[in-house]
Amino acid sequence: MTIDDTQYRILIVEDDRSQALFAQSVLQGAGIHAQIEMSASEVLKVIENYRPDLILMDLNMPELDGISLTALIRQQPNQLLLPIVFLSGDTDPEKQFEVLDSGADDFLTKPIQPRHLIAAVSNRMHRLRQQQQNAQQADTQINIQKTSITELQTRIHIVEQLEVALSSGAQGALFFIEVSSALNLRTRYGYTAFERLMNQVEYHLAQEAHPYSLARISDHSFLLLAIDLAATEHQALATHLREHLATLPLPIQDDELVHLRSAIGYAPLNQGFKNADDAVECTERATLEARQNNEGIYAYVPLRTPENTGHLALLDGQLELAYQPIVEVAGSDTAQYQVLLRLRKADGNLLSAGLVIPAAEAAGRIMELDQQVIEQALDILKLHQDTNQQLRLFVSQSVRTLIHEGFSDWIIKNLRERNVNGTGLVIDLRLQDAVIHAIPLKQLCKQLLEHNVKFCLSQFESNSEATVLFSELPLNFVRLSQHFGDAHNHPERQKELPLLIEQAHEHNLHVIGQCIEDAQAATFMWMNGVDLIQGNLFQNVSKDLNFNFHDMVL
Repeated sequence: MTIDDTQYRILIVEDDRSQALFAQSVLQGAGIHAQIEMSASEVLKVIENYRPDLILMDLNMPELDGISLTALIRQQPNQLLLPIVFLSGDTDPEKQFEVLDSGADDFLTKPIQPRHLIAAVSNRMHRLRQQQQNAQQADTQINIQKTSITELQTRIHIVEQLEVALSSGAQGALFFIEVSSALNLRTRYGYTAFERLMNQVEYHLAQEAHPYSLARISDHSFLLLAIDLAATEHQALATHLREHLATLPLPIQDDELVHLRSAIGYAPLNQGFKNADDAVECTERATLEARQNNEGIYAYVPLRTPENTGHLALLDGQLELAYQPIVEVAGSDTAQYQVLLRLRKADGNLLSAGLVIPAAEAAGRIMELDQQVIEQALDILKLHQDTNQQLRLFVSQSVRTLIHEGFSDWIIKNLRERNVNGTGLVIDLRLQDAVIHAIPLKQLCKQLLEHNVKFCLSQFESNSEATVLFSELPLNFVRLSQHFGDAHNHPERQKELPLLIEQAHEHNLHVIGQCIEDAQAATFMWMNGVDLIQGNLFQNVSKDLNFNFHDMVL
C-alpha cells in the first residue's frame, strides 16, 4: 500500500499480532495508513524511517514495557511533540497516571469502539498537522521580514543596474512579471492580506530567480534583471517562474491557500534600447501580449524588423476624427459622441482604427497616437465651449497610455492651456484592461476627477471581477459589450442583459447599449432599462458633429 503525503500515518506498537491487525484494519478503513511493529527494540529506527503522525502503543510488552519505551522516545530531540496514545486493557488508575506521567498523551481502554478509536487519534493528528503548518508559515513570514532591502531590490536600484548593464553592452534579459486577478484578491481578502500575499510572492520569486535581481515595481508587478543569462535560457526561466507561482500554495487568510496565475513578458538586453525606461516599457508591452496567449509568456519583438518597418510606414498619414452619436433614450440637449480615429494616407485612402491601432502598438507609437486624439478632442471642446449646446466626447485610450507615469499631469496641462472644463471629456476604460490595472487606473481617475473628467467602462459583460470595478473605480458610464447589440435574438443574452443593467444602476451608472442597428434592438434595450443608445440606427459614423439631439426621443 503506497502512502499519500497527505495521508495520516500511525505506527502501531503491539506484540499481540491479532490485536495489532484489528487496530490496523479499523484505521485503514478510515483512510489512515497504519504500520505494525511488534518488536519494541526496533521502534526508534521505524520512527525515523516511517515518520508517523502518532504512535498507538500497548502497555505490556516482553522486551520493553510501554512506559520505558515512551521515555526512550521522548529522549530523542525531534520526538518531543510526537503524539503517543496507549491502548491497553489495564484499568488500574494508578497505572494510567504513571503512563501519562511518562510522557504519553492519552490512555484508551480496551475494548474500544472502532469509531471512538478513529476519533481519538484523528483529532490529535489533525491538531499536530495544523500546528506544523502554522509553524512553517510563521517561519516563512519571518524569513520574508528578515530579507534585507539589498536582497529584495528596490525599483530604483534595479533600474540603476539595468542602466549600467545596457551602457556596458551586457548580455541577459529583463522580465516583467504580473500577477493575475489582483483586483479580485484585494477586494475579497482586503488590503492587508493582499499585501502579505504580494510580499510572499516577492520573496518566493526572489528565491527562485537567485542570483538575479528582482524588485516589486507596483501592487502586483515585479521586475527581474537576469544579467549574463544565456539567450537559450530566457524562455525556460520565464516558464519556471510562472509554473512555480501556479503550483505554490500561498496562505492568504486563516488556513486558506491560493495558487496564483501570472503573465510574464521578457526582452533580451541586446535589443538596442535607448535607456532603462525604454527597456522597461518594451518589456511591459511584451507582458500585455503575454496575457493574450495560452502560455502566459511572450518575448519582446524588436521594433525595427521588416514587419514593424511596415507598421511604421502604415502610420504615415494625417489623423482624422470621426463621430457616432450616443443618444439618451429619454432625450437630452447634450450632444454626446463616440470619437473614432481614422488615418488619411497620402494617396487618399482612409485607414480605420482597426488597422491603425495595432500598427501603432507594434511600432511603439501608441502613446503618441493617443495623445494626438486627446489633443484634437480638446480642441473641439474648446470651439464648442461658447455655444449654447453642451458637448461630451467619449475618447478611447490604450491602457499603456493610461497607466503611463505623468499621463494625468499631461491631460491637466492640456485642459489648462485651452481653458477647457473637463466635463466634456469622457475617457473609455476597456474592461479587460481595467480588471488587470485597477489600482493605477483608480489613481488616474482620482486625479482627473478633480478636473471634472468622466470615465466609462467599456465592453462590459458578466464577470465577477467586472462588477468589483463598480466599487473600485469612480465611473460615470458603462458601455455594454457589443454582443448585446442583438440580444433580442439570443435567449441567454436576454436573461443576462437586465441583470447587468440593474447592477450598473445600483451604482448610479448610466448604461450605454452599442451596435444598435434596428428599431427592434433599440426597443429591447429601452425596455430593459438602458439609458443611452449608440449605433447606426440613428446615424452612421460621420466626420461632422451635426446630429439633432434636441428632437431625438426613443
